[in-house]
Amino acid sequence: MWAAHQTHHSSEDYNLTTALRQSVFQIYTSWIFYCPLALFIPPPVFAVHIQFNLLYQFWIHTQIIDNLGPLELILNTPSHHRVHHGRNRYCIDKNYASTLIIWDRIFGTFEAESEKVTYGLTHPINTFEPFKVQFHHLYYMWTTFWITPGFWNKLSVIFKGPGWSPGKPRLGLSEEIPEVTGKEVPYGTRVSGSLQLYVVVHFVLLLGFYEDTFADKGALSQVTLLLRSGYIMLTLTSIGFLMEERPQAPILETIRCSVFLILSWLNYLKPFIPSLAYTFEIFFYLSTIYWGIRSMRQFGSNHLKQL
Repeated sequence: MWAAHQTHHSSEDYNLTTALRQSVFQIYTSWIFYCPLALFIPPPVFAVHIQFNLLYQFWIHTQIIDNLGPLELILNTPSHHRVHHGRNRYCIDKNYASTLIIWDRIFGTFEAESEKVTYGLTHPINTFEPFKVQFHHLYYMWTTFWITPGFWNKLSVIFKGPGWSPGKPRLGLSEEIPEVTGKEVPYGTRVSGSLQLYVVVHFVLLLGFYEDTFADKGALSQVTLLLRSGYIMLTLTSIGFLMEERPQAPILETIRCSVFLILSWLNYLKPFIPSLAYTFEIFFYLSTIYWGIRSMRQFGSNHLKQL
């Protein structure tokens, strides 16, 4: 379950977009907590409850709201949830509540916000690549599972806390959690303003394509949905490569823009604003040419270095 939920906690910024940073595996773990309700709660009541519960959890992902006075005693507030997202030692395994903080107070997992909270994982992954953000902890568990000796120890890798190793308590040792100094800087790269603008424009376009696909998913064929989903994942990966200025970024972006043009010509991908279809094609065509030239220059430069 942590391998899934860590995606949400991997953000080193804390704002409303953090609430939307979710794992593709979240749907396969959330049901565990809701299943017992089926024994007592009528389905219509549950359907309303879960929607309000999710909506409530959205707004508490903010640093703007400070203290809410007496409400802090009962409700999970931005202050309480900031602690839950912190990687300071005093924040680890605290304030699990979604709506009511009384449960943490009852079960001894409550911690008030005191020193400045530093957000993210205790061991930052330092990447914008979506596949690594989603799957890196599963890979860590896989490799740890095989190098850990003993059958019961291998099971412990799966079922005990991420800080566990042979000879340690179930959740690991708190003193092994890296100390936070308060001077930590969130991971980022210094890219040019023009590249940032380019990435923002393409990300906004991607959101439009996603919303259009989501709205029409009932009428689209399985092939169309598969191709569009692949394009969305390709775009997010390419954006991550661009923001990290990886050597593979130009060729990957050339491929992505080419894929967009091909899918558009085959009518698998349509602009969410039909009147701008021609404009979109020109924009992606020029992007393909630009990144293609960048790729060829990079290939030529690397070839010369090898010579």
